[in-house]
Amino acid sequence: MNMQTTRCTAGSRRHFLASGAINMGSLALAWLMNQDRVTAEVKKPDLQQRVYDTTPKIPPGEPKARAMISLWMQGGPSHHDMFDPKPEMAKYDGKEFPGELKYDNAAQASSKVFHSPWKFQPRGQSGMELSELIPHTGSIADDICLIRSMQTNVNNHGQSIRALQSGRTVEGRPSLGSWLTYGLGSESDSLPAFMSLIDPGQLPVLGVDNWSNGWLPSIYQGTVVRPKEPRILDLTPPTHLKGKAQRRALEYLEQLNANHLAEYPGSTDLQARIASYQLAARMQTAATEALDLSQESRKTQEMYGMHEKATAEYGSRCLIARRLIERGVRFVQVYTANQLWDSHGSIMSRLPAACKKVDRPSAALVQDLKQRGLLDTTVVHWGGEMGRLPVVQNDAGRSKIGRDHNTYGFSMWLAGGGFKAGHVHGQTDEWGHKAVDDVVNHYDYHATLLHLFGLEHDQLVFNRSNRDQTLTDGQPGKVIDGLLA
Repeated sequence: MNMQTTRCTAGSRRHFLASGAINMGSLALAWLMNQDRVTAEVKKPDLQQRVYDTTPKIPPGEPKARAMISLWMQGGPSHHDMFDPKPEMAKYDGKEFPGELKYDNAAQASSKVFHSPWKFQPRGQSGMELSELIPHTGSIADDICLIRSMQTNVNNHGQSIRALQSGRTVEGRPSLGSWLTYGLGSESDSLPAFMSLIDPGQLPVLGVDNWSNGWLPSIYQGTVVRPKEPRILDLTPPTHLKGKAQRRALEYLEQLNANHLAEYPGSTDLQARIASYQLAARMQTAATEALDLSQESRKTQEMYGMHEKATAEYGSRCLIARRLIERGVRFVQVYTANQLWDSHGSIMSRLPAACKKVDRPSAALVQDLKQRGLLDTTVVHWGGEMGRLPVVQNDAGRSKIGRDHNTYGFSMWLAGGGFKAGHVHGQTDEWGHKAVDDVVNHYDYHATLLHLFGLEHDQLVFNRSNRDQTLTDGQPGKVIDGLLA
């Protein structure tokens, strides 16, 4: 490089810096203005602390449903033997299954095809084919929407329960009931918005996680209703505290709580605790009345099977669910016992017993809601976290055989609240193994369900750690139009 070139280059640089100072300032100003615009687009924090409660809220969309009762069949009801007939399998019964299977219990696995020993027949005007194991469900065939193409694709109880109950397979997320009460509140100010009616046999798998609020504010967790008296613990005050003494104590407690909350504004757990104390006082009358089945006629009690040993307990809880919905509770879940439907062995005796327990009460609930004009706005869900495989498990004699887990294609039904009545949606392959047509993943089910409540699955959000989270949480959930009335 020669000297002339160097001088010209240095001069050009000085000239540019001197003569372009104004232009540089303009560039800096433009950059700063752009930064202000970007900053303005960032979501700013609320100027006031948000208050979380269960007052009724108007959804952004046009709702078909206002309440839901979920009849949760924990363990995995066998769709082969109840909802999804495969008559062509009969010719392969006992022979080698020709495809690949994923077993959950490899130690007891076999590849012998197991055709259902129970007969199917068309029911209702819809001609929906259902098993002889569930004759009462057959009587409501024209009221239900039977999905034969459910999938979660996680072959384990806990993970599949989480997928259907809270949207994802991971722990710690809010349950479906919590999301609905967060988005819609309750139509009752004297009963909890979300109530869980547990079975006397045992808590379901995952226990209290089934009705957990996760990271939503505590006010949205489910309230447990026990299977026997006292159904709600500590609801009735002792004699010496009834009346004026209790009112004065509650007024004083409310004053202390208000002072405490003023010191810790925005504490959602504290808000929830205060709200629960206030609700508990109102529940002493409202819950006692709602849980009192003696108010129901003998005819209604008999409809639910309350005068028959096999159905009395479950029937009473289904009837309580109807009474709670009538009184403005948003979401009620009625559980069967831990692994009641998990038919790894002795399916020939276990499955008929499980069906006997729930079939009549489940059908009665739909019929009762319908005759009271409540079914149109109440979703009734019946189902568990999985189905079963098309082959024998525990090949140790006819009385001991069972079926292993299957989450790749199984059945559940819904009624009311905008779901299409007398309709069969989707299908599994010729073995009842995998969903192949009109598949409904758990996130599609959630998207469709929220839509019927006037909510959109990707718009019902809760901001946690500066991230908007939803029930479907980034999964490709879509509203299944074929399920809608």
